Amino acid sequence: MPHPLRYRVFYTTRQKIVTSALVLALLAAGTVYAVGRLTTPEDRSCAPGVARPAGSAECVGVSGDGHDFGVPALRDVARAIDEENDRLEPGQYATVALLLPLTSTSPSMRTKILHEVQGAFAQQYEANNRSNNQVPRIRLVLANTGDGNAHWRPTVDALKGMTGAPHHLRAVSGIATSSAPVRQAVTELTGAGVAVVGTTITADDLTNGPGRKPFPGLARVSPTNSDEADALAHFGRVDAAKAILVHDARDGDHYTDTLKGAFSKLLAKSPYQPQLFTSPKNPNDEGTTANTFQQIAHLLCTTRADTVYFAGRHTQLRQFINALGARGCTHRAFTVLTGDEGSYLGADPELDRDALGAGLTVRYAALAHPDAWQPSPGRKLPATGGSAQAYERFRAVLAAVSGPEAGPVGAIELSDGQAIVAYDAMAVAVLAIRRATVRGERLPALEDVGLQWPQMTGDLRVRGAGGWICLDNHGNPYNKAVPVVELTRDKPRFVQIAWPEGKPPTGECMPPRTP
Repeated sequence: MPHPLRYRVFYTTRQKIVTSALVLALLAAGTVYAVGRLTTPEDRSCAPGVARPAGSAECVGVSGDGHDFGVPALRDVARAIDEENDRLEPGQYATVALLLPLTSTSPSMRTKILHEVQGAFAQQYEANNRSNNQVPRIRLVLANTGDGNAHWRPTVDALKGMTGAPHHLRAVSGIATSSAPVRQAVTELTGAGVAVVGTTITADDLTNGPGRKPFPGLARVSPTNSDEADALAHFGRVDAAKAILVHDARDGDHYTDTLKGAFSKLLAKSPYQPQLFTSPKNPNDEGTTANTFQQIAHLLCTTRADTVYFAGRHTQLRQFINALGARGCTHRAFTVLTGDEGSYLGADPELDRDALGAGLTVRYAALAHPDAWQPSPGRKLPATGGSAQAYERFRAVLAAVSGPEAGPVGAIELSDGQAIVAYDAMAVAVLAIRRATVRGERLPALEDVGLQWPQMTGDLRVRGAGGWICLDNHGNPYNKAVPVVELTRDKPRFVQIAWPEGKPPTGECMPPRTP
């Protein structure tokens, strides 16, 4: 016999109607929810002006409002930038963007980026608070191109849309790696009339020159790879008969390609064919190149070579140094000479520091170093090419932004030179913006900023913390100081300043005439 309660609840006419209505209501609600999810775009925003591109978890875009792009190390300096920006009156400022791969997954790259952001902020703070009220004031924004600069295009598109009110973007700095995506980004920006000031780009083919202007409005504060190679050659006369080149065989990396070319010219009379390795597509990956370097180290032991010129990125450089540290011929001494990528290794925890000094000397052409322009016993500073006074001014600004006066942004590490270079590049951008501002106007015309480079020379040069910046007619620094730095078991040690021309510039610092 059926249970009477069951019968009354589920099988009366009234309950059938109520149950059916409830089921239909639930189905309708579910359908509305599902249709809403399918037809309403997913909210991928991270902050105003910043979002996650399709298929990516990175926050990409432009922000000057304190957003740190999910990078905890950037939190303090992003907040300090926001506080400085909040003090500015609408219509009274020009914006400078710092374009960098802020969400890089490479620990060494993240360290470099932090120092660059800190250095750029130091210059913004100085421009707004220690420049006798010059105008326009400067607003700084952070522009993230994503890990490996993979998302450069949406960020560059956003910057191109910021040239009008309320942002009044007038320059982009940063531009820190000589890679294909960066080259494309610079092409887009300069093609849109935006002035660009590169910090640590050194590739020879990421420049303008006589008879060619692929990047109108581009200026750089770092020497080219050819200048670095020439400075190293003048620093230490190397016997080509006892020197060998080790270089990356992967094409398309503008840094390694042009450094390889510069070193190849220096070693034209070397009796040894270059030793090759092929880095991964992403040179920050470890790949299998460590196996190749073990073999190259063995081959070096069989040669008469005592000097190795290395053309490759910092991950492969670290692997090569570690392999040489474990070489079978430890009784043989070797000196490795390389470009500015060596600056990454000062804080690399995977570098075999015991190898350094044990018959292995590693020196690189740095872009800046905190000891280069500081007097020390037994070392006389060059009379031209830079000054202790300019460096001390930089240190005074750092003291302000590292304390409660401006943030604070915390302690700023200087040994890798990145903060110094970013500070100087920002100074070039600020100076160009203010020189392009004609009397009676609050802001310069967009296209006028990038026209200022030919006049940034002679007595109108930029007296940078890392040395004089005397730009030629194409926006390239002439005979820029190149600190030669040696990796040690402790921290990078400054050796001496070298010069692409073999000696410091004259007091005039006027680039020579070119065809």
